[in-house]
Amino acid sequence: MKACIHVKAPARDIVKTSVDLASKLADALDVSLGYLVGKTDLNVDKSLLDKLLTIQQLPEEDREHILYSIDGLIQHAKTRQAYKK
Repeated sequence: MKACIHVKAPARDIVKTSVDLASKLADALDVSLGYLVGKTDLNVDKSLLDKLLTIQQLPEEDREHILYSIDGLIQHAKTRQAYKK
């Protein structure tokens, strides 16, 4: 789905670049800029991305433990899905 947005601004206003406008629109729609402009089909959940960024900032040992736990939970979920079929 392609959308066209027209923005009119008085001459005295500072005109934002199209990238700034697109970025703000992506933020408002809670999607990535790449997703908004059709460069990717993947729309990453913002809360998941925030959690990942938080994990990335932790000390290495904590990251390893958390990612090990997540890997186990993912494997469990995949196994459960496989047996549902």
